[in-house]
Amino acid sequence: MRMRNPGLANRLQFMATTGLVLAALTLSGCASSKKELTTGSIPKVNRQLDQLSGPQLSRAVEGIGQAYERNPRDRNVGLSYANGLMMTGRNTQALAVMQQVAIAHPSDREVLAALGKAQAAAGQLEKALGTIQRAQTPDRPDWRLYSAEGAVLDQLGRSSEARSRYRMALQMQPNDPSVLSNMGMSFVLSGDLKTAEDYLRQASQQPGADSRVRQNLALVVGLQGRFQEAEQLAAQELDPQQAAANLQYLRGMLAQQNSWKQLSSQDMPKKKNG
Repeated sequence: MRMRNPGLANRLQFMATTGLVLAALTLSGCASSKKELTTGSIPKVNRQLDQLSGPQLSRAVEGIGQAYERNPRDRNVGLSYANGLMMTGRNTQALAVMQQVAIAHPSDREVLAALGKAQAAAGQLEKALGTIQRAQTPDRPDWRLYSAEGAVLDQLGRSSEARSRYRMALQMQPNDPSVLSNMGMSFVLSGDLKTAEDYLRQASQQPGADSRVRQNLALVVGLQGRFQEAEQLAAQELDPQQAAANLQYLRGMLAQQNSWKQLSSQDMPKKKNG
């Protein structure tokens, strides 16, 4: 997918690599849990990982890793460990863990979906797409897998197909915040920030909306130059140190010669003379 605004594309890429947003496109799609693919089978500690500071998160992941070492065939521990590794940026290791879990549980759809998530995080997008599609079954489709497939398709630049998958997921799970968030971020990637904000606001108002949804909303508001509003949204979701770092970066972007408002104007069709 080509973005209409190359400046926006560059900044979104920078945000992704520096961790400004925890997850622009999430491959989970589960409203009842945070930052994982399963709906309750992962150890309880996993639901609290996104509430931890950096050092706390590292210690928690280390503890899960020790449990994984004791029994690398344990499905739940493997899923939890891989998820924690991805949250700390150790995507290659997370993929290795999920490959081992998938060997032990080759027909488990949640395991295959988590493997696809790990493949995507490690940059193996085509493999991730194939894995997720293999996990899906036409007679008993899973809305989470539709959302996950859409997220990978968006990263491959196939936005029309991605949004079709999100709509399929929403037909099965109306108003799910993670799917709505994915749809919103899909429009961010194509430069349509107004539509993106509409979806993200809808997502943030749903029961079960997690921190990532509201951070994505803060991002989109900031990209449109409404910095004070973005600052308020971000400060609600991040610890003071994270919020300060992210907001300093946003201030720097907004102070640049090519501000977000100027960049957005490049997307508008120019009037023809005469």
